[in-house]
Amino acid sequence: MADRLAGVPLAPYTTLRTGGPARAFTRAETQDELIAVVAEADRAGEPVLVLGGGSNLVVSDDGFDGLVVRVATRGVDVTAEDGRVLVTVQAGEDWDALVARCVAERWSGIECLSGIPGLVGSTPIQNVGAYGQEVAQIIAGVRVYDRTTGQVGELTAAECGFAYRDSAFKHDPGRHVVLAVTYALERSPLSGPVAYRELAARLGVEIGERVPLTDAREAVLELRRGKGMVLDPGDPDTRSAGSFFTNPVLGPDEAAALASRAPGHPRFDMPGGMVKVPAAWLIEQAGFPKGYEKGRARISTKHTLALTNPSGEARTDELLALAREVRDGVHEKFGVWLVNEPVLVGVSL
Repeated sequence: MADRLAGVPLAPYTTLRTGGPARAFTRAETQDELIAVVAEADRAGEPVLVLGGGSNLVVSDDGFDGLVVRVATRGVDVTAEDGRVLVTVQAGEDWDALVARCVAERWSGIECLSGIPGLVGSTPIQNVGAYGQEVAQIIAGVRVYDRTTGQVGELTAAECGFAYRDSAFKHDPGRHVVLAVTYALERSPLSGPVAYRELAARLGVEIGERVPLTDAREAVLELRRGKGMVLDPGDPDTRSAGSFFTNPVLGPDEAAALASRAPGHPRFDMPGGMVKVPAAWLIEQAGFPKGYEKGRARISTKHTLALTNPSGEARTDELLALAREVRDGVHEKFGVWLVNEPVLVGVSL
């Protein structure tokens, strides 16, 4: 097990490049190490922050007054079952490297999740999704350490309680440490049915058609790069936590109220009379265009859902001030509250 270090700055471990120091910091390179270090801290009553790729994290300028455990576990195991491929991946594996391997191996099901930064362990927590795919569609199980019981167990997809950018993990934060995730993929050189209009247009196909895996991956990467959503040291817009707000999902009454304020607004009908509304449209129509600045924080010049730290010198407080201004402005104009997607550590909106 790695040594415990004091006062390690957390900003370099986040894609936003903000955040103060950890009181204590260590790395865990195996499941046993990860369990042991978390269990020891729990017995001592020490706060714990389990840190993955830092791509969905906003950390206070004061840092974290406890132990930060950097997940560095590695390993991918592959088995065949009922014509599918079961791929069990340790939490510390890089997500996009996994997607690239699956495409190369002709394992279909996650190709549209290309270019998303972060580690495998975060994917079930956020129910990571993009361009018509989400991990809820292909997760067969999640191996976890339950900090309440002190036991290691396997959660089924149903037990994970997946919903749009949501899961049971988010409703009981801190209880489970994700150790590994098993994905059930199809053996096929073709993508899943293309389900996202923008992606279908880029590929030149109709909704529901399938394309070669490599074509799907490259098209998704091109779209994400155009929005500053693929990490690139030379692109200041990628110094972000990705989409800062989720697309609001409104009930029938809320949807009717919005329609009265903004007739003809873009919307996507969902089961149960629910309606999903593009947050980017709400933000832009509320008067916050691409490139809008507040202090050293800025809305991306490529996509209004991303809040960025273009110079690398912004503080978390500046970023959150921009987030609050956008959130409050959207609510004032449309009566809709935007909800942050990144995990907030030591801060709140």
